[in-house]
Amino acid sequence: MSYFCKLKVQPMKDSLNRSILRLAIPNIISNITVPLLGLVDMVLMGHQDSIAYIGAIGLGGTIFSVMYSIFSFMRAGTTGFTAQAYGANNRAEIAYSLYRSLCIALIATVLVLSLQGPVEWLSMKLLHGSDEVLAYTATYFRVRIWAAPAVLCLYAFNGWFIGMQNTTIPMIIAILTNVVNIILSIIFVNVMGMGVTGVALGTVIAQYCGLLTAIIFLFAKFRYHLIPIRRVILLQSDKLKRFFQVNADFMIRSILLVLSIAYFNNQSAKLGDDMLAVNMILMQFFYIFSYFTDGFAYAGEALVGRFTGAHDGKQLRQTVKLLLIWGFVIALPFTVLYALFPDWFIGLISDKSEVVTQAKPYHIYMILIPLITFAAFLWDGIYIGATAARAIRNTMLISAVGVFLPASLILMHFFGNHGLWIAFLMFMVARGLSMTLMAKKAVLGAE
Repeated sequence: MSYFCKLKVQPMKDSLNRSILRLAIPNIISNITVPLLGLVDMVLMGHQDSIAYIGAIGLGGTIFSVMYSIFSFMRAGTTGFTAQAYGANNRAEIAYSLYRSLCIALIATVLVLSLQGPVEWLSMKLLHGSDEVLAYTATYFRVRIWAAPAVLCLYAFNGWFIGMQNTTIPMIIAILTNVVNIILSIIFVNVMGMGVTGVALGTVIAQYCGLLTAIIFLFAKFRYHLIPIRRVILLQSDKLKRFFQVNADFMIRSILLVLSIAYFNNQSAKLGDDMLAVNMILMQFFYIFSYFTDGFAYAGEALVGRFTGAHDGKQLRQTVKLLLIWGFVIALPFTVLYALFPDWFIGLISDKSEVVTQAKPYHIYMILIPLITFAAFLWDGIYIGATAARAIRNTMLISAVGVFLPASLILMHFFGNHGLWIAFLMFMVARGLSMTLMAKKAVLGAE
């Protein structure tokens, strides 16, 4: 009997592994272009005549990360709702999950553009850096803000495509957007000498190219799902209530996550321009690994949502197990590479000898990042697919407010930048551990 059970379980594992890889690999390919873009921006600024450019890109990116985090729930929530509707074979909800998300994107666009002046003023008051760094940061902000409409609409489109179990289209959109961005940034900075303005302008143009591509794919590949919009269904009270409840919790989680990284960047700036540059460069290795792992997290969003909607608990539990195994497998080679070639990686980003030298004492944190953080990244995708919004919000509150903030204040007092890095890694451990402990009730009971 056990032999036949093994025969039955093994094909299910093989099928799930194929599904995970089918969804994860396009995401990984597209995500590679994201850190590549960040690296190119850092390289372009790292070879300018002042290290202030590096800090400006880091702080400018922080402003937009915090601002967009308020609305990034649109991607996560749209993926979860769409995947569950897909699993339940509910054609109407498949369409309306996109319609509702796009309506929120349009409202968010008006809000962001209307408040750009106050956002810039507040950002300059809160961020720490030299006058030179803050001046370049303001210039970067005033140009890049005009990409907001495209960015917000792309959250909705990409979340919907992933929920529809299609990660190839978001891959094409991401590759196109980032390749255009890189090419334009190089032209604007190296050929036209536009500095941080060139980097920001390249981002704006590239984001609208991505949005146009998403619209083309929507009508070319998913026209069948675009049922006529009926206001009575769009504004259905129980659906809207569930939509906003889940997305409000996702929003709080996203804000806390990005504020934690913004806090890390701001504390780095307090240590001086040199240490800010060092930490911005080392954080690129955190982002590089996160984008690889996020490929599997996005696969988790799609599959967990699908099996939750289909009430298939067996495949749901097996998917979670396999995703965590894949995360560990991905973390090992990154740990080895970061350990063997730290100077080479850092040297790719900046040719400033003082920055490379000052980064040496902090190589250990670069090495620890993969094994310490992979669980948190994967659980994020699993919780999003199950629309376990309250649980993911609570784990982030525990990790950010209960662990990272007090740990950083205490450890920085005694150990400076080492204390900041230790606190950040504690934050990631707390996220992974708390989500692991809450998974049985929050996710595995969701089917």
